[in-house]
Amino acid sequence: MTAPTPPFRDPHLPFAKRVDDLMSRLTLDEKTAFLHQFAPAVERLGIAAFRTGQEALHGVAWMGPATVFPQAVGLGATWNEDLVHRVGEAVSKEARAMRARDERVGLNVWSPTVNLLRHPLWGRNEEGYSEDPKLTSAIATAYTRGLRGDHPVYWRTAPVLKHWLAHNNETARDTSSSSVRPRVLHEYDLRAFRETVEAGAVAGVMPAYNLVNGRPNHLSPHLGRHLRTWTEEDLLVCSDAGAPSNLVDSEHYFDTHEEATAAALRAGVDSFTDHGTDPSKIVARVRGALEQGLLTEADVDAAVRRQLSVRFRLGEFDPEHDPYADVRDFDTPEHRALAREAAEQAVVLLKNDGLLPSAPDARVAVVGLLADECKLDWYSGTLIHRSTPLEGLYERFGADRVSFAEGVDRVRLRTSDGTFLHVLPSDDAPAEGPGTEAALDPALLAGRTDLPPLTTDAAGTELALVDWGEGVLTLRAPDGRYLSVAEDGFVRAAADQPGGWVVQETFRLEPHGDGHLLRHTGTGRLVQVAADGVKVAAADGDDPDGEVFGLVVAERGEEAVSRAAAEADLVVVVAGNDPHINGRETEDRTTLRLPAHQERLLRAARAANPATVLALVSAYPYAVDVEALPAVLWTAHGGQAAGTALARVLAGDVSPAGRLPQTWYADDADLPALLDYDVIGGRQTYLYFEGTPLFPFGHGLSYTSFGYADLTAEVGEEAVSVSFTVTNTGEVAADEVAQLYVRAESPSVPRPRRALLAHRRLPLAPGASARVSFDVPLSALAFWDVAQGRWRLEPGAYALLVGASSEDVRLSTTVTVDGEPAAPRPVRERGLDAADFDEQSGTEIVDRTRTTGDAVTPVAGGTGELVYRACDFGSGATGVTVSVAGEGTVELALDGGPWTAALSPAAPTAGPYDYVEVDGAFTAGGVHDLRVGLRGSLRLAHVGFTG
Repeated sequence: MTAPTPPFRDPHLPFAKRVDDLMSRLTLDEKTAFLHQFAPAVERLGIAAFRTGQEALHGVAWMGPATVFPQAVGLGATWNEDLVHRVGEAVSKEARAMRARDERVGLNVWSPTVNLLRHPLWGRNEEGYSEDPKLTSAIATAYTRGLRGDHPVYWRTAPVLKHWLAHNNETARDTSSSSVRPRVLHEYDLRAFRETVEAGAVAGVMPAYNLVNGRPNHLSPHLGRHLRTWTEEDLLVCSDAGAPSNLVDSEHYFDTHEEATAAALRAGVDSFTDHGTDPSKIVARVRGALEQGLLTEADVDAAVRRQLSVRFRLGEFDPEHDPYADVRDFDTPEHRALAREAAEQAVVLLKNDGLLPSAPDARVAVVGLLADECKLDWYSGTLIHRSTPLEGLYERFGADRVSFAEGVDRVRLRTSDGTFLHVLPSDDAPAEGPGTEAALDPALLAGRTDLPPLTTDAAGTELALVDWGEGVLTLRAPDGRYLSVAEDGFVRAAADQPGGWVVQETFRLEPHGDGHLLRHTGTGRLVQVAADGVKVAAADGDDPDGEVFGLVVAERGEEAVSRAAAEADLVVVVAGNDPHINGRETEDRTTLRLPAHQERLLRAARAANPATVLALVSAYPYAVDVEALPAVLWTAHGGQAAGTALARVLAGDVSPAGRLPQTWYADDADLPALLDYDVIGGRQTYLYFEGTPLFPFGHGLSYTSFGYADLTAEVGEEAVSVSFTVTNTGEVAADEVAQLYVRAESPSVPRPRRALLAHRRLPLAPGASARVSFDVPLSALAFWDVAQGRWRLEPGAYALLVGASSEDVRLSTTVTVDGEPAAPRPVRERGLDAADFDEQSGTEIVDRTRTTGDAVTPVAGGTGELVYRACDFGSGATGVTVSVAGEGTVELALDGGPWTAALSPAAPTAGPYDYVEVDGAFTAGGVHDLRVGLRGSLRLAHVGFTG
């Protein structure tokens, strides 16, 4: 007899019942093993192995050749949900096609990144879409819908959003805490996640490395309190790599890994990405936690159930019913055309005094360090096709009309004995740079040791030196290979590009006597010349043995740039960053300025030829002096079609219509501190920034002009209906990005100067018009009222601003909406949670307990002040009770008056979570602002009143 089909194999049953059945058949040991990223097979049930995680930020990454689309920040700059949806579809189809021939390719894709681009010095700026939560969620929703597919039951891939929560710094990223007040939490950081999850195409999230309000994100109470309330789907929470161990090893939040693992699992983490492919440590920690009573089997079941839910949606158990099982779309003509379209739509024209588009018969000089580069980043796939700006211009204008100067400094390095560093010739094929092979973790790829180390001889080898800023250099041999250091410590010309988790292709020249020491940044060690070749010192203590080099310059880069520029009708200076150097995962930038080497090249080009265009190709904004430049463009690293796209925009084949997804500040002085996450109090992003930006959020020019007219706005019961007409008033077919913003006219609390409500990218032929209409939910006008602990729509006047950027407002009108009037805080009845302040100075929010709640403490044990507006003491309060931990003093005052109460614990509490209540006399009646002063190493959780 044939064994009956178990219910979990029955495609006619609902997934929930099938998961129930499968869960009943698994042993506790089998379920425990599922908690690691690499879940093993259960052969007795015919269940295959499964792994969470496949990088797919702008194409399938780390698994070899794939279509490479523009970086995420470039996709954000398109402001085009339809385009990004199609990109998501293409990426997920390629993931399916690649998995068909390599089962290591996963379908649980860790993408997109919805962290908001709050601070432009963040090293991972390239991974996000925008500084604005509305634009971010719109683009992320489009991408996740493309990744998911449109089948009502089965998913093509299962997207996981990164990185939960308030994560914008690489500096001390696993130990730093983001202090996030409730309004910023709800109105800013949570919002991008919420609107994307509510759209219904998200399978899960990944917590970030950092802490929020003193508590690691892998223990975030918001996973249960908020995230899992936004959808009826089971959401899979996958840890970031190594983060579970960080809870003990670097954060010291727990004493044992069993405690930490149990706490993360109970907080809602379902899959532990730790120790690579080896699950044994995580399995042992879970078993230990079970044995110690820190976990129950029900805790394990909850996590495994959510993982299985995703696996069922991916069709793993129904291959004959999976509509995506036979997808083989890979590197198709459609995908190649889409990559070019995306790259074209991502180009932002920042300034144009009429120089662009170029004349059809122009002689073009393309110069700069990125002029012949098609750079990849950490989350790129391997290029199948490649187009640099130089190649794109050759293709568009003809090689006979295009000249090129890279602008590198050409140098030789002379040793103390008068010889020079020499690169031995090699017949080997071009090396594959770090990250170009198919590998689950390209960080594990080692440098090449099969090529000969550098030596010295009387003539030496001329090297191409590039200073990428802050003294970080690359040195390239004449055959195009970069000097690199492998595990054996020898220096070789071995890499096609800088790359890898620890970049091995960068150096520093440190002045020493009459010459320079050459320090390898990857190892931190000095370069030596030995009998068996050039190598780095064997140990840190060997620094005195570093070779002293003389730098012999054959040609400065600006000399070659000047020659090329002088002979051209149009000069295109291509400047920007290498995504692996000075601003990347693990490393924040320190300045908005262009590196000095590139500033030199730009000045030289402009001096030689006023008809100079600056084309910035970068993962983040720069502060550049554009006053003397007639034209400036920006694009993120645009993937495989970047060069072709840029050339077509320069030539006028395509009118640029990208728009900035974040503010470009004019100077470093305009920036908040990197770890200041209070966008409201710190007046950050276009929402609150009161200075003059270099270029504002939403900015972008065109080769045509657009007119706006006939604005109407009508307030309904649930929404505001807004309509207006956009007309192409020029002579060139082009896209316009119409943007709608709102500003509360008389708010009771600080509100944004303007906030994006909606946008639409629309193509218009010359003379054509389009009517643009938006229905904006009234809830979009609400704010998080800390006095009530919920959203509140404030009644009154709201300005609706329509235009081409956040500052280029063409039409405006005012509407009046009904809402809920402000009410004073009922402090006699509820008291005050310390973190629900209206204003603060000198404080930070910390964890009230290890699992839930917030408290407030002075920064570094100093002094701080909190302000709570409109506190209603009713008929009168005569006493106050503060809940505090630590050592210090709490002071209270009404309005602008003197301190009238001071309370301190009788003795320091045993630990930061050992709260005591301290009572004191305090007299108040009616409605007043309350000021609370904090002094010392003290945590304040709550203030209550009696009387």
